Amino acid sequence: MTTANETIPGWRVFRSDKGRLWATREEPFDEAAQKVAWRTVDADDELGLARAIAEQESRAKLVRFA
Repeated sequence: MTTANETIPGWRVFRSDKGRLWATREEPFDEAAQKVAWRTVDADDELGLARAIAEQESRAKLVRFA
């Protein structure tokens, strides 16, 4: 689990002034993956943020194998 002060490899995590967690992927996805995966995600809590990041990484990987 991460907090706003920790990092998820390849993603920059921060907390908004309203308390919502956000993460932005440090490197853009490749061109094909950009069509299906978001580079910035948000969530109410750490678990939700981890799930949102995992979903985007999974989407990007699926495009590579298609």
